[in-house]
Amino acid sequence: MKKKRFIIEIGTGVEQHGQDVTKAAAKAVKDAIGRVSLVGLLEMVALKDLNEMLVEVLIACPRPEEVDTGVVLQALPFGQKEIEVVEGGMLVHGHDIRELEDKSDEIIIANAAITVSLDVEKIKLRG
Repeated sequence: MKKKRFIIEIGTGVEQHGQDVTKAAAKAVKDAIGRVSLVGLLEMVALKDLNEMLVEVLIACPRPEEVDTGVVLQALPFGQKEIEVVEGGMLVHGHDIRELEDKSDEIIIANAAITVSLDVEKIKLRG
């Protein structure tokens, strides 16, 4: 496989209550993909199936070992998906509101970098 990157998009996810790093990571992915339209995949590249694109997700968040990667990848509607989770993001002190399922006063901020690549040996450009 000879892959070439098509786009890289960045997103941020904030979990203000509940301290769920998976939710923050999924929000970051949704933020990243919510600002782009990959029209070039359909208009310039003769991509027959959107699941042919390769989608690599890099998540940086506090407590990366707690992230449920399967849940985060569900935020992506198409593609052959891969994910890596590393230490990063931010923890900010907010309010501890037990009625909102808070376990502490932490606000969790996660970052996502989404890279979409194509296998150039399998694609054709439209004329």
